Amino acid sequence: MQTIPSLEAQNRFGELLDTAQREPVIITRRGRPVSLVLSPVNDIDALQRQFARALSELAPLRGAAAAAELQRSMAGLGEQARREGLTEQDVQRLVDED
Repeated sequence: MQTIPSLEAQNRFGELLDTAQREPVIITRRGRPVSLVLSPVNDIDALQRQFARALSELAPLRGAAAAAELQRSMAGLGEQARREGLTEQDVQRLVDED
């Protein structure tokens, strides 16, 4: 993920848009993050991954907060798997394939 100053974002807006098609871009002002540019995607899961990646760079989680976020994410994945009709065995098989 790239981080660029706001003046550079203004001066190189076309390049900013091109970069945002490939990865999220954080724009800073006076060294602090002020904006996040994400490319619109049709796949909501891809958008969630981009957003989560950007958040992790802006505010990395540590300790109990990291454990709680992992638990929340895992619960969401389990619910999505159930909605899609996957069993625990299906999920385990998919995990083992990677």
